[in-house]
Amino acid sequence: MLEPAHHADVVIVGAGAAGLSAAHRLTSAGVTTVVLEAAPYVGGRMSTEKVDGFRLDRIGQLLSTSYPELRRTPGLDALVLRPFAPGLLVHSDGRHHRAAEPLPVRNGRHGRNGRSARGALTAARALASAPRVPRPIRSAPGTAPRGATPLGGPLDQARLGAALARLAATPVERLLSRPELPAARALSARGLPARTIDGFLRPLLSALLCDPGLTTSSRCADLALHAFARGRLCIPEGGAEALPDLLAAALPPGTVRTGVRVTSVATTSVTTAEHGEIACRAVLLATDARAAAELLPGLRVPPFHELTVFHHTAPEPPLDGPALLLDADRAGPVAHTSVISRVDPSRAPADRVLVSSTVLGPPPDERTVRAHLATLYGAPTDRWEPLAVHHTREAVPAMPPPHDPRRPVRLLSGLYVCGDHRDTSTVQGALHSGRRAAHAVLADFGITPAHAEESVATAA
Repeated sequence: MLEPAHHADVVIVGAGAAGLSAAHRLTSAGVTTVVLEAAPYVGGRMSTEKVDGFRLDRIGQLLSTSYPELRRTPGLDALVLRPFAPGLLVHSDGRHHRAAEPLPVRNGRHGRNGRSARGALTAARALASAPRVPRPIRSAPGTAPRGATPLGGPLDQARLGAALARLAATPVERLLSRPELPAARALSARGLPARTIDGFLRPLLSALLCDPGLTTSSRCADLALHAFARGRLCIPEGGAEALPDLLAAALPPGTVRTGVRVTSVATTSVTTAEHGEIACRAVLLATDARAAAELLPGLRVPPFHELTVFHHTAPEPPLDGPALLLDADRAGPVAHTSVISRVDPSRAPADRVLVSSTVLGPPPDERTVRAHLATLYGAPTDRWEPLAVHHTREAVPAMPPPHDPRRPVRLLSGLYVCGDHRDTSTVQGALHSGRRAAHAVLADFGITPAHAEESVATAA
């Protein structure tokens, strides 16, 4: 238990990914740090519910193996990432289509289906040679269902592959310096046909950023596509909570205190409901945007994307492999779905099937969701059993233009703020924001952080 007169160099309010990332940077530099979390558990929105042996993510945010902060953040060495199958599976016009998946190319001037061999090989090599996060990654067998065809014609495939390859090779700094528009306008201005945007990029960005309207800043959309093109979409083994749990467990004992509600903050102290005032040299707010604004009136609260996750168990897998299935037709409430137990078997009891599906909005009727899933998978769902429905009204901060992915983390000397609402609305953004804030604190303390040669400007 904390004493009322307890002193720490830095008090961090919030034990989400951003706050825990900052705590690692500070403690590694010898700064005494206390992390206070109002909830009885760490992780914030990265939480996982356990139901009858199933592990059910409340939000189910997707990660990429190319996220730099997954390998830079201390404490994540033991994180196991479970990847989806390469490319994506798209449901369009009543059929399954493969997308962004390198196809074999014959020798000669043109490949299969007349696809340019040079263009196909360039795209495939760019994707194959992209850096991968040095984490244990174990893939489940299987890919797209039999009969799945490439999305669009040969020319569409070549254009899509070339666009992704260019993004994969473009430095992040250059992406951030591009003119900023809503993503839909920017993609159209680049000459991509509407069928490629609506048939692949829109459903993909809906899965990555929860933005089916493509209203996100084109710079942030480019960062998301850059990460997709350079790595594999994946989820943490054991549930989303595995990431914050590992971060918390790797901190010095007693650093993280759960069940402690902070009621006010200043530059040299915080006041808690349970333990009174705690003195410190600096305070770092690492809560969500709304909670931060309640403690510091005047902080901007961004708009949010609302989402609902439906979890079902099925008698048998409706899909063979660990594919992420996107709905390009937008003919029902489900934006994307996956047989998640095929991606990560630890999320379901042995010989049980877990299907997780995301709706971008408030929860619709469960029967409507199952009817749409029957269409998407091409399999009956009348015997599927619902496990849980998780609705989060403020799930993901929206990033319409103009959006600064490097919003200041230093409010004034002794008072700092971090979170995905200060960077990009991804796990990468949250971790990166925590690192930026920790470096700002250390700079004000006159301490040179470890690994100072690493740039803190990368927010991919």
